Amino acid sequence: MATKTSYRNSFILLTVLFFLWGFITVLVDSLIPRLRDLFTLSYFQAGLVQFAFFGAYFLLSIPAGFILSKIGYKRGIILGLLTMGLGCLLFYPAASFRVFGIFMLAYFILAGGMTILQVAANPFVAVLGDEDGASSRLNLSQAFNSLGTAIAPAVGALFILRDTVKTKEEIAELGGAAKEAYYASEAAAVQTPFIGLALFIALITVIFVFAKLPKIMGNDESTGSYLDAIKKPGLMMGVLGIFVYVGAEVAIGSYLVNYFLDMNMVPLIRESPAMMSFANTIATIFNKSLVGADDKAILGIFVICYWSGAMIGRFVGSYLTRIMQPSRVLALFSALAITMIIISILTTGYISMWSILSVGLFNSIMFPTIFTTAIDGLGELKPKASGLLCTAIFGGAVIPPLYGLCTDFMGFKTALFLVILCYGYIMFYGFTKRSSKPSVQHN
Repeated sequence: MATKTSYRNSFILLTVLFFLWGFITVLVDSLIPRLRDLFTLSYFQAGLVQFAFFGAYFLLSIPAGFILSKIGYKRGIILGLLTMGLGCLLFYPAASFRVFGIFMLAYFILAGGMTILQVAANPFVAVLGDEDGASSRLNLSQAFNSLGTAIAPAVGALFILRDTVKTKEEIAELGGAAKEAYYASEAAAVQTPFIGLALFIALITVIFVFAKLPKIMGNDESTGSYLDAIKKPGLMMGVLGIFVYVGAEVAIGSYLVNYFLDMNMVPLIRESPAMMSFANTIATIFNKSLVGADDKAILGIFVICYWSGAMIGRFVGSYLTRIMQPSRVLALFSALAITMIIISILTTGYISMWSILSVGLFNSIMFPTIFTTAIDGLGELKPKASGLLCTAIFGGAVIPPLYGLCTDFMGFKTALFLVILCYGYIMFYGFTKRSSKPSVQHN
């Protein structure tokens, strides 16, 4: 009974971390349209924001595994939180000085802390109970990750995207006092949410300092090598699955506001009482108004539907992966994601908009299901496998800029075929794992 209580309390604490990094990851997306206007970036250059953010996973996931094996999971979590707090604080000078390089450094350090947390938390949740329930538990934790991703677009739209960014020519026409006031307002739009995050992270860090986490890993947590892990074909297929999944999800989420602008959705939304009622309701929740707001803020409100779909899908997925073979659910959801993207490509207006937003629902179970399926049965190699799988989150650094590059030359709808290829592999992976392992049913 004591062990079950310890596991439950640890699960709750770890789930808070899932919420935190989900919120921050999507808040980064909100800055992309802002930085694109601020620094006059192409879609490819704007995608480099995600390169800096997710590049940390590529460079630091395996070192994070070594660090955790030396200092333990609890101290590793605290180190990750402190690193994230430092990254959030760097957004203050980045916004004050309007220097793109400082923004990139802040993104990288913030993601570095999140990398340590992911390498620790994902396998930790997976082993807080029996192995057959690992996918269901991780789906449940990821549901709260999606709660963070669902809230973040509204925060980004109302605090970061609300004001119209002036061009260099417009700024040059301002008087001295007006120019300083504009710069201060621009800086505050970015600084306020990230300073708030830094304070929240400090609070969570204090809680973890005094928290008692169960020692669920034995002395074998540092045995085995990355070479041994790389030799596991099922694991490496999962690594590629994580790479294309994160890349596809982030590519869609990062460019939704620009995609809707390109489809000229703002007039349709403004003319619809139902759509504006929804947007105004979300704004009111955060004590904000959309009166005089920039078009990007209105569109940013609807991005919440993309990430909310992932949250709902993960609660549903937590149940489905208990009564069905997880890989079967994975194959089905990836096929439905492809269907929704094709509908968005072939249509316009509300149908195109809502079909692409619905992809979030089918993204829901992909990360936790690929992750737990890939580490299933690896025993002592699980910590190393986690490092490799978290390294694959680097897909979020590679695919969004490629998607942006395709958009620059071919337009949004044609570029979406790159994303379809990503989901096509995930569907293949799901069918492959389904055929290699018999279905497990749970009462």
